[in-house]
Amino acid sequence: MSSEIQQYNSSQTESDHEICSRLAEIIDENLSNAESKIWHAHPVWFLEENPIVGYSKQKKGIRLMFWSGKSFNEDLLNVHGEKFQDASVFYNDASEINEEDIKRCLKKSEKIQWDYKNLIKRKGELIQIKI
Repeated sequence: MSSEIQQYNSSQTESDHEICSRLAEIIDENLSNAESKIWHAHPVWFLEENPIVGYSKQKKGIRLMFWSGKSFNEDLLNVHGEKFQDASVFYNDASEINEEDIKRCLKKSEKIQWDYKNLIKRKGELIQIKI
């Protein structure tokens, strides 16, 4: 885990720190070829510069978001974005984290991708690059 992501996690409350650290550990273990960094103030993992997964602190809890998650057809990802292809799940306690569910979504995130990397270049048009 990068030091900047560790710093982000450490800045959270004890309960949220536990959630964030566990999510980062699962993501790092299962997306070993991804680049991770703080992007727009939150931890995000990228494959070939395309954002894949990340998490952030929100009012409803820690939000784990998959940028292409709508296309995964996963009941776990029950909060869908309105404008793009993102889908999320919220956690309020580390005991709610089901590692197998997240691993399954991470595998799908490598195979199913929408091109966020070139979204600005395409003037807001989002296309699927991996199916």
